[in-house]
This record gives sequence, C-alpha cells and structure tokens, in this order.
Amino acid sequence: MLGIVLAAGGGTRLRPLTDALPKTLLPVEGERTIFELAVANLRAVEITDVVVVTGHAAKLIEDVAPALQQRYGVTLHMVFNERYADWNNAYSLWMARDAFRESALLVNGDTVHPVQVQQRLVDAREAPIMLALDDQKDLGDEEMKVALGADGTLQRINKALDPAAVDGEYIGVSLIEAAAAEPLADALQATFEHDPGLYYEDGYQLLADRGGEIRTAAIGGTHWVEVDNHTDLARAREIACLY
Repeated sequence: MLGIVLAAGGGTRLRPLTDALPKTLLPVEGERTIFELAVANLRAVEITDVVVVTGHAAKLIEDVAPALQQRYGVTLHMVFNERYADWNNAYSLWMARDAFRESALLVNGDTVHPVQVQQRLVDAREAPIMLALDDQKDLGDEEMKVALGADGTLQRINKALDPAAVDGEYIGVSLIEAAAAEPLADALQATFEHDPGLYYEDGYQLLADRGGEIRTAAIGGTHWVEVDNHTDLARAREIACLY
C-alpha cells in the first residue's frame, strides 16, 4: 500500500503565514509540521512509499523531504500540480492516480489527526473506498458532510447538505483499494473536466452515482482539525501534543 498526501493548495485564509510557505509546512508541535505528522502517521501503519502532490511553494516541501525520508524510513515521490492556483483538488488527486493501483491511504495535507484514524481505516477494509467519518461533531456550513444509505453506503457527500440530515463529516482521510483505481480515476477526470473548481469529494459523489461502493469508518471522539484558517491552526497546536 502507498500513501498519498495532497499538499498543493495556497492556504490563502492563513496569510500572511502562507504567503511564501505551504500550509502543510506550518509547525503544530514544536518544529513538527502538519506534513511531518502526516508522514509519521503513514509510516506508523507500515507505509514506506508516499506520493506527495505539491503546488504552492513546492520547492520548500522538496527541501524538507530528505530529512523526513531519513527520519521515518520512507520514500517521498513528488508530483507537481502546475494548475494548483486555478484548479481544485479533484485534479490533484487524479494526478496521484498511479498510486491507487497498489491501494493507497490518502491524507489531506492540512488535516491534523492521530494515527488511530489511519489504523481505523486499515482495520475496516470492507469496500473499494473507505472514508474516515466524524459522526459526533456539530456541523455547520464549511464541513464536508456525508449522508449514508440504510445499507451504510455513501449516498451524498457535499458541504451544502443539511447538517440535520447527514451522518457526519468526512475528515480528509481515505483508503482507496486497487479495485477502485480505474473507476475513481475516470470519475475524477470527468469531475474536473466538467468544472476545474470542484473537489475530489465531488469525484467520490460521481463514482457513487455510477454505482461505486463507498463506505465509512467512524473515528469516534478523536481530536482532529482541518487547518483552513488561523483559528484552526491554533486548535491544531492545542491537540497535536496529545498524539
């Protein structure tokens, strides 16, 4: 199994910290960055090859890669998304499609969470795609909300869903089995060709609409945060020391 870290975005809501720095390199525990925590978590579930999709300030991620490779015994493969400034992450995930062929654990490069999240997905491998789901959080407008069917399969995934009518929030960590590689790549391509501004979760939605099986694994009361703004970053620095 390979790892995938999506780290192409500009992190505009974290300016001026991200004027020249990718937000995945923001420190959250001493000198440890969001990116380092992601690499450490993947290594903890025995993943040693990680595809990193870069964009904004990509050179800085490349610069820290050798030290992380030595520290964690991993190999980091950089894939540069030349459209990072104008296209959304459906295209970024599509660029990592070769990693799906061997099964992959996908981590958003701005999510701070403990390794138990990855382990939960690895332990619950019951569908071609498994999503880590926070089924306890109070939801608002910004969360990537998930609605499940009676059989537990994903029916809807979108930020615009009614918080009162969903089953939880997708936290940005997925397990993609090799069997899903081709149909997911096709769905992602159709998604960004329809609208480059769409998320890879819109690709998941299209795949589900086409009959693809996507299920979730609940993470319980795990402390985690998606770092989109300065408040999120402060929260990340509060909880990262707990891991």
